[in-house]
Parts: sequence; C-alpha cells; structure tokens
Amino acid sequence: MASLDLQEQEQLEGMKAWWNDNGNWVLGVTLFAVIAVGGWRGWHYYQAKQANEAATFYEQFNEQLATNDAKRINDAAAVVMDKYAGTIYAARAALAAAQVNEQSKAIPQAKTQLQWVLNHAAEATLKDVAHLRLASILLDEKNYADALKQLDATHPAAFDGLYADLKGDVLSAQGKNDEARIAYQQAYDKTDARSTYRQLIQMKLDDLGAGK
Repeated sequence: MASLDLQEQEQLEGMKAWWNDNGNWVLGVTLFAVIAVGGWRGWHYYQAKQANEAATFYEQFNEQLATNDAKRINDAAAVVMDKYAGTIYAARAALAAAQVNEQSKAIPQAKTQLQWVLNHAAEATLKDVAHLRLASILLDEKNYADALKQLDATHPAAFDGLYADLKGDVLSAQGKNDEARIAYQQAYDKTDARSTYRQLIQMKLDDLGAGK
C-alpha cells in the first residue's frame, strides 16, 4: 500500500512539473479555442443580422422602385449599398438603380453603380449583367476600346450569345464589318433557335451581307 502511495505521489509530482512547463501553453490554446468559437458564432450572428436588415431595406427599395422616382430610388439604393455592401441585396439594388438612371439619361450615375456591382457583387451573374450593361453605355459613348474590354470579361456559356452580339455591335460601329460578322455569327450559333432574339441577330448578319 505504501508503495502504491509512493507511486501516486511520483505521478502527481510529475504532473505538477509538466503543468509548470506547459500550463500556460494549454491555457493559451484553450482560450484561443474559446475565443475562436465565440468569434465564429458572433460573426455568423452578425452576418445573419446584417442579411435580415438588408432584406428589409431591399423591400423598401423595391417599393421606391415602383414609384419611378429616380431620386427616391437612388436614395434607397444608396442606403442598401452603404450599410449592407456585403449582402446580396446591395448589388441587386445597385443594378436596378443603374437601369433607372440609364433610362433617365443619368449616365454618369448609372456607370458608377454598375462599376460598384463589378467591385462588390458576390453573385457572379450580377457581374456578368453589369459588364454587358456597362459595355452598352460605353458603346453609346463611342468608347469602343473600353466597351470591348468589358466584353472580354470571363462569363458563363449561358451569356456567350449576349456578349458576342454586343461585341458585334461595337465592331460594326467601328466599321470592322468582317470582325463584326464573325461575332454576330458566334452570337447566332450560341442563341436558342426558338428565340426571337436570334432573328434580330440574323437581321444584323443580313445587313452585313451575310446570313444563313
């Protein structure tokens, strides 16, 4: 029994010595783990809270969108973009507001909002649309080089027809008919045969003296 007590005492002394050498490290790791878990939960709570608030403001933005009042629409969009830039709603609001500004000929503001989408949108599809819209504006401004840069952006296959068609418009505006014809043909080939949009592309090909 005495030998057992001695063995237990030796083990206890060994544990004390180990703790003296490693206790601070263990406490540090434990504290870090607690903070990390708490921070992770806190961050996700914050994200959820932000998303919920953004959704509410986005609903308000849509209400303003229905008024067709450009100032009210832009003010509502600015709130979502400024306060909730990290949410999906901000880029959607910016894209919708940009369309309103295009229609009302407030082109500089529309370009700023489209560029904001390109810089901040988490949804790739919104960026794909923003590239197209910005390229269209640049085409109207006869800024052909920058328009083509927008259309050179990586995009999914579903957008191939739209990108190629607009590229054809830019090239045609520059008088580069051979290159425009190639772009239009690509757009034609990439567009659903049942789509009326394909007929419009065919008309552009016909105007250039080519067709199927």
